[in-house]
Amino acid sequence: MTQPALRLEGIVKTFPGVRALDGVSFDVLPGEVHALMGENGAGKSTLMKVLGGIHQPNEGRILVGETPAVMANPLDAKGKGIVFIHQELSLAEELTVAENIYLGELPKKRWGFVDWETLYERTDRILKTLRVGFDARTRVGTLSIANQQMVEIARALTVDAKAVIFDEPTASLTDAEKVVLFDVIADLKSQGVGIIYISHRMEEIFKITDRISVLRDGQYRGTLNTAETNEDEVTQLMIGRTLDLSRNTSHHQLGEVALEARGLSCRGLFEDISFEVRKGEVVGFYGLVGAGRTEIAETLFGLRSPTAGSIHVHGKEVRIHSPAEAISLGISLVPEDRKSQGLVLGMNCRDNMTLPQVGELSSGPFTAEGAEIAIFEKYREKLDIRTPSWKQTVGNLSGGNQQKIVIGKWLSMNPEVLIVDEPTRGIDVGSKSEIHNLIRELASQGYAVIVISSEMPEVLHVSDRIVAMYSGRIMRTFTSEEVTEDNLIQAISGIEPGKSAEREPVSA
Repeated sequence: MTQPALRLEGIVKTFPGVRALDGVSFDVLPGEVHALMGENGAGKSTLMKVLGGIHQPNEGRILVGETPAVMANPLDAKGKGIVFIHQELSLAEELTVAENIYLGELPKKRWGFVDWETLYERTDRILKTLRVGFDARTRVGTLSIANQQMVEIARALTVDAKAVIFDEPTASLTDAEKVVLFDVIADLKSQGVGIIYISHRMEEIFKITDRISVLRDGQYRGTLNTAETNEDEVTQLMIGRTLDLSRNTSHHQLGEVALEARGLSCRGLFEDISFEVRKGEVVGFYGLVGAGRTEIAETLFGLRSPTAGSIHVHGKEVRIHSPAEAISLGISLVPEDRKSQGLVLGMNCRDNMTLPQVGELSSGPFTAEGAEIAIFEKYREKLDIRTPSWKQTVGNLSGGNQQKIVIGKWLSMNPEVLIVDEPTRGIDVGSKSEIHNLIRELASQGYAVIVISSEMPEVLHVSDRIVAMYSGRIMRTFTSEEVTEDNLIQAISGIEPGKSAEREPVSA
C-alpha cells in the first residue's frame, strides 16, 4: 500500500468548554485529492489549523511521510511542505502580487537587499501557469476578490509541497477561474502532491476527488471512495439524516403584487428588466456570473440608480435613492457576502441583529438593552439560531447560523419584500436545507421573497417561478411546473426557445 504523504492520528483539540476534535485520524496519499467534509462546526477547519500550525493538539500526532512532525507555527508547517490556502483571504492589499506571494521569503542580493528582478521573474512564471490577467507588479488591493483568491493559490506553487490544503477555494471564483484551479490541482496531483480539498459543493467533490472523509461533531465518521458512493450516502454520513432535495411543488394562495419592476435598466449592467413578485411567492433569479442578478437586487435596495424604467410597490411607482428609503418601503436585502456586507463579525449576536434599529431603540446616548435582547430572542427562537447566548461573537458562529442572524436582522424590520442573494453560499448541506425550509416558511407567512442563486438545485427547490437571466437580460420566466433543467440551461446560456444562436451581450 502506498505510504501516506501526510497522516494525522488520534488528534484531540479542546477549547474552554468545547471538545472541538475527539480522536480524529486522517491521511492523504501522494497524488490524491482527498475531500474533507462535514457540517459547519464539525471540526474541519480546526483539524486543518492543527495541521497548519495555527493550533497545537492536546493529544495525537502528525506524520509527514514516516516522520513524526510538530507544526510549531504556519511558517514551520510550510517549511515541512504543508501549504494552507485559506477560505478567508490573508493578503496585504498595499503590497504587490509578488511581495504577497513571497512574503517572508523575498529573494535577497548581497548585503540583504531585495532581488526585485528575480522576485518578479519567479512570480510571473507562476502567474503564467494560472492564466491570470495581472502581473507580479500589480498592487493586490486593485484586484477583484476572485483574482485575490488566485494570488492565494499562487502561494502554494512557490514551495516543494507534500500536501496542499484548499479550504473552499472556489467560493469567489468564476466558472472560467474554476477550470484553471482544477487544472492546477491536476498538475499538483500529477507531481505526487497530496491535496486536501474542503468544500460544501457536492458537484466539485464528485468531479475532482478520489476519496471523501467525513467529520461530524468533532469525530471521524468514515472514508468513502468517491467513485463508489453518491451524494445521499455522503450527506447521511455528514448529518445523520436524509435531506429533501426535491423540486418545489407546494401550492398556496398568493396575495397581491408586492413589488414590480417595469423596463428597469442600469447602463452596462442590465436592461429592460420586467417582473413582479406577489405576497406568499418565492421568485428565483438564476444565471451565470455577470448576468446582472445581484445588480438588480442592489438597484431595488437603493444601492444603485437605474438609468431607465420604474419600480412599483403595491402598484404605486416609487423612487428609491438609498437603502433607508427601501427599508421604509418594506424592502430588505440579505447580501451575497454575509461576512463583509451583512455582519460585523467582532460584535455580538444581539448587536448585529438590532443594528438597523439602533436609532429607534436609543434614548439619548443609551440603547434600550431589554428591547434589543427581546428582539434577538424572538428571532433566535423563530429561526432556530444555535448560540449559547446573545453575547456570543458572531464571528464564532457557523456559516448557517451567521446567515440566520442576517435574515433575522431584516425580518425584525418587518419587511414585506425580502431579497436574499446567494442564501446558502459557503453553508453545509444540513444548514442549507434549514435555510431552504425557512425561505418556504416565510413565503407561506405572506412574505414576498426574491432568491438570487447560482445553484440550480436551490432555485428549483425553493422557487414558485424562476427568472432566467443572460448577459443583463431576462431570457425566460418559468413556473415551477414547466421548468426543466434543459430549458433552464438553454435560457441562461442565451439560447432563445427553438434557436441556437446567442444574444449579444449588453454593451457598457
